Amino acid sequence: MAQLFYTYAMQKHLIVIGGGAAGFFCAVNAARMNHDLKVTIVEKSNKLLSKVRVSGGARCNVTHGCFEISELIKRYPRGQNFLKKAFHWFSTKDTIEWFKERGVELKTEADGRMFPITNTSQTIIDCLLKEANEYGIEVKTSCEIISINTVDGNIQLQTSNNQYLSSNFLCIASGGYPKSLQFQWLQKLGHTIEEPVPSLFTFNMPNNPITQLMGVSVEYAQIKIVGSKLNNSGPLLITHWGMSGPAVLKLSAYGARELASTNYHFKILVNWLSNFNEQTLKEEWLMLRQQYASNKIHSKNPFGLPNRLWAFMLNDCTIKEEARWADITAKQQNQLIKNITAQEFEVKGKTTFKEEFVTCGGIKLNEIDANTMQSKIVPNIFFAGEVMDIDGVTGGFNFQNAWTSGFVAAKAIGAIS
Repeated sequence: MAQLFYTYAMQKHLIVIGGGAAGFFCAVNAARMNHDLKVTIVEKSNKLLSKVRVSGGARCNVTHGCFEISELIKRYPRGQNFLKKAFHWFSTKDTIEWFKERGVELKTEADGRMFPITNTSQTIIDCLLKEANEYGIEVKTSCEIISINTVDGNIQLQTSNNQYLSSNFLCIASGGYPKSLQFQWLQKLGHTIEEPVPSLFTFNMPNNPITQLMGVSVEYAQIKIVGSKLNNSGPLLITHWGMSGPAVLKLSAYGARELASTNYHFKILVNWLSNFNEQTLKEEWLMLRQQYASNKIHSKNPFGLPNRLWAFMLNDCTIKEEARWADITAKQQNQLIKNITAQEFEVKGKTTFKEEFVTCGGIKLNEIDANTMQSKIVPNIFFAGEVMDIDGVTGGFNFQNAWTSGFVAAKAIGAIS
C-alpha cells in the first residue's frame, strides 16, 4: 500500500484550461505520449467542444487542403512567423493522418475545406471524447479558473467557487476573448495582451438599396477598402443586412484592426467583374455595343452576372427596360461601366459571421516559444489555440491552429514530464 501511495504522489499532473479543440488535442496527445501523466481538462461552461459542434454548418471544417507551409501561413492575418515554426512539428497532413489513424476519414471540397466523410461534427467530437476516455482523462465542466499562482514549482489554480487545484503543468486553451479585461487573470502572470478586436465579420449597409438583392451571389468579385491598401477577391453574397461571403470575411480578417479603428464606418469599392478594370471594360464595351446593338440591354447580359444584379445596375443608371445596347447614352454607359468595375458602398457596422466567432488579439506571441508553446515568462505554463494572438481566415484554418498548437504543447509536456 505504501508503494502505491508513493507512485501516486510522484505522478505528474497536467491541467488543461478549456474544453475546446485545442484543449482536448493537447490533453489527449499528452496523455498518449506519457502514460504516467495525470491529465485533467477544466471547462468553465457545461458544454465540451462547442465550436467543433457548430463549425461548418455542424459538419466541422477540420482543416484546409493546403499543404505547403509557405502557403498555409498566408491564411493567418496574425501569427504567420510564429506558425511557420510550429507547422514544422504538426501541419495539415499530420492532422489528416492523426484522425485517419483513429478511423476518421476526411474529404476535401472544391474550395479546399476538409470535413469528415460522415458530414457531421459529431464524428470529430466522438473521436476526441473516445481518446480522452481511453487515456483516463478527467473532465471537469462548470469549472471556471479565476487565478493562477506558482508556489514552489507547483501551479495553483483557484476556481470561481473557491476551490483550489494543483498541477505540475498547465496548458491554457481558453479561447479568445472579445475584451481585454477578460484577459486580466493571464496578465497577472506577467504576460502582455494584444488588444482583442473582432475578426471574420460581415459588412452592414443599413437602408442601402443593394440589400433588396438578398440571396444574390457573385462567384468572383473584388472588394477594396477606400483609402487603404486592403483588398480581397472571391465569392460575394448580398444579404438583407449588407454583404458577406468569403471575399468579405477574408477582408474583415486581414483588416480587423484597421477597420476597428474606423468604428466599422468605411467605404468599399466592388468590382463585380474582377477580370476587368474600368479602362479594359471601356475597350471591350465598343465591341459589345456593336455586337448587341439591336438587343435590349436588360435581356442581353453578356457578363454572366446574376440577372437581378444586372437589372439593379441598369436601373441605377436610369436605363429603361426597352432600351437597346445602341440606345444608351455616353453618360449612362460610363456610369454602368463604373458600377460594374468600381461600385461604391458605405459600410456602417458589422455582424458576426454565423458561429465563426473569432477575435484577433490575445497573448503576445514573442512571449511564447513557437517550438513548444511554453511561456517564456512562467515555466511549465503552455498555451494553445485562440488565446494566443493568432487568427486565421474562414475555411478550417483556425482549427488547424488549434490542432497544431495543442499537439506541440502536448509533445513538449510529454517530453519533460
